[in-house]
Amino acid sequence: MVTEEGVVVTESDWIAAQSRARRLGWVLTHGGLVVGIGVCLLAVLVGDAVEPAGAARWLVTAGLMYLLLLPFVVGSLFTARKQQDNTDRLVGRLTQQLTQAVDVAEQQAGDRDGQAHRQEFETRLANALDMAEGEPEVIEVIERSFSTILPQSPVELLLADNSHAHLLRMASASPTGLSPGCGVDSPDHCPAARRAQIQRFADSDDLDACPKLRGRIDGSISSVCVPVAIMGRTVGVIHSTAEPHAKLTDDKVQDLGTLAKLAGARISLLRVMAETQLQAATDSLTGLLNRRSFEQQVTKARRDTPLLSLAMADLDHFKALNDTYGHETGDRALRLFAQVLTGSVRVQDVVGRHGGEEFVVALVGCHADETRHILDSLRVRLDAAITVAGLPQFTASFGVVEATDHEALPALINRADVALSQAKRDGRDRVVIQDALGGPVLARTERAGPPGPDRAPHVRDEDMTRPGLNTAPGVAGSDRPKTAQKGSE
Repeated sequence: MVTEEGVVVTESDWIAAQSRARRLGWVLTHGGLVVGIGVCLLAVLVGDAVEPAGAARWLVTAGLMYLLLLPFVVGSLFTARKQQDNTDRLVGRLTQQLTQAVDVAEQQAGDRDGQAHRQEFETRLANALDMAEGEPEVIEVIERSFSTILPQSPVELLLADNSHAHLLRMASASPTGLSPGCGVDSPDHCPAARRAQIQRFADSDDLDACPKLRGRIDGSISSVCVPVAIMGRTVGVIHSTAEPHAKLTDDKVQDLGTLAKLAGARISLLRVMAETQLQAATDSLTGLLNRRSFEQQVTKARRDTPLLSLAMADLDHFKALNDTYGHETGDRALRLFAQVLTGSVRVQDVVGRHGGEEFVVALVGCHADETRHILDSLRVRLDAAITVAGLPQFTASFGVVEATDHEALPALINRADVALSQAKRDGRDRVVIQDALGGPVLARTERAGPPGPDRAPHVRDEDMTRPGLNTAPGVAGSDRPKTAQKGSE
């Protein structure tokens, strides 16, 4: 330890000083005796020589002893005083070193306690985030962490939306119930997010304070802003405010940084996993479920609703479309059909790409006759969408079956495929429904007889207002209206 004088006092220095003090004491003691005896003898001899008898001799002897002993006594006192001063300085330095050592030890103990606290907080936070199965649960963990880190200050988390153009308040905590109210609206407008560095502002009125902190109703404030990075991109900020020049320890700022780092990493991992799962479950071209995911979703849906109709769809003369206009046009046609198909069915229905130009739709809780009307409407919408998209005209054929009790999905798909083949043989661009025995299922109006003068053919009253409904007369497979026939085979 170096003292203020720049001298380091070691244990050997202290031992050497004690040794010198002992030697000096021995020398002064024994030297004093020798010198005293010698001075006394010398004084007596001189006294006898000067004044052989009488009281004057003793006075002379005493005076001589005083004069002779005085230098020795003064020198001894000076030497002892000097040694004492050296010892006092050494003790002072040792005391100073000890005080500094105690201060350093206390500081190190405090640092160790702070480090232990931060490590414990980081461990518990990482554990909590690891148990969060989705982003809403991650946001909940962040809110609870706010109350742990800064229980007396308002804190909020702002994250960018999907466009990365706007910041949304995702989480907040405050002892007063009011959020810090950061006015920044975009990651590009936030100094902390733009610089990807923690920003601390002691007073919003300072020259170099963030402009978004000024002009608040409560007056001037202090603030700390911690950037949040997700998937390597800074897309958010943790923002906290307090009174001007509020004392915020480095430990608290480090805890906020740890929260931002771990929360951003967890959200990144969840998004990567979700994207991976989506890619594994969907067809890359159309975005629809692939065959395996479709079967899983339908199996799950049938547990809740046994009633189900299954439709197989196929684009008519798709190979000719590909050969004539190219594969890019064919891909556009597949994507367009997938969009129209998804937009024509209900949310609870399951749509997938079965392979090539074949698609499959499971209409949950829907009878085959209802499925016919949905698909007829889809065919009309498809014709309009093709015109708007500027694609060559093409049509689609559908085979529909209704699931029987405890029928396995592969068998149900095979029956729908047989119905689709029948639609192809009947001339394409139509919907063919078959029963469990493979026989055709006529539309409801065909089973009831010819339509009346005030009723459209095979259209139910409740379907009269269905947008884009195909009202053309139907047979076993309802044909497309003549206005939608262009571009078919």
